[in-house]
Amino acid sequence: MHIFAIANQKGGVGKTTTAVNLAAALAASGQRTLLVDLDPQGNATMGAGVDKRSLESSVYQVLLHLATLERARVASPSGKFDVLPANRDLAGAEVELVDLELREMRLKAALAAHRGDYDFVLIDCPPSLSMLTLNGLCAAHGVIIPMQCEYYALEGLSDLVNTIKKVHANLNRDLKIIGLLRVMFDPRSTLSNQVSAQLEQHFGDKVFKTLVPRNVRLAEAPSYGIPGVLFDRAAKGAQAYMAFAQEMIERVNSWKETT
Repeated sequence: MHIFAIANQKGGVGKTTTAVNLAAALAASGQRTLLVDLDPQGNATMGAGVDKRSLESSVYQVLLHLATLERARVASPSGKFDVLPANRDLAGAEVELVDLELREMRLKAALAAHRGDYDFVLIDCPPSLSMLTLNGLCAAHGVIIPMQCEYYALEGLSDLVNTIKKVHANLNRDLKIIGLLRVMFDPRSTLSNQVSAQLEQHFGDKVFKTLVPRNVRLAEAPSYGIPGVLFDRAAKGAQAYMAFAQEMIERVNSWKETT
């Protein structure tokens, strides 16, 4: 089971779009996939077609040991993947986790019991370094960082890299940066191309080959509760995420060959 946190401390960079579409694309490629929504807004939950308003239990109950993952997970009606959903209850978890033992390791413990159930677990982290994000980073083997190719994105990236280094040093020795995914990419923009080149120069093969273009169909899909890769398979954005899923599968298989 490969567990990846999808994280970026900057909001609006396509984290949830990446989490939902990568989950659907991996599932469409035959991979057993779980999407964990760690954001109290519950956007990944809704984007996967699950109604966050009618949940009996959610990731909130799992983190507080009030429900098992088995009880809380639901199947995405449109994709062939499972969802550990979130709703507004999760906002309270920040405060409630503070006094609990092994508070950063709650999600890791919940996932460990289901090691044989999934090939991929994707964790959609909130856009802040909170106790919830920390749970995601402590549970993960690696971090996928979606990035827009613009100046401010580079500014925030160094903060995120430092955070990952601290978590690696103090809480999770397995954690590493898996790669940077360039999203909402506009090839006509000089700035986009310059920032993209800078990323490749600085991070080398940590930059995924796949480029996800700015795409209206991807943006429309959540309002229908269907992942973009299934909403309009012919759209450039959908095809990019399908290609990204293949790149992830190949990357994971290459690790197996080297171990």
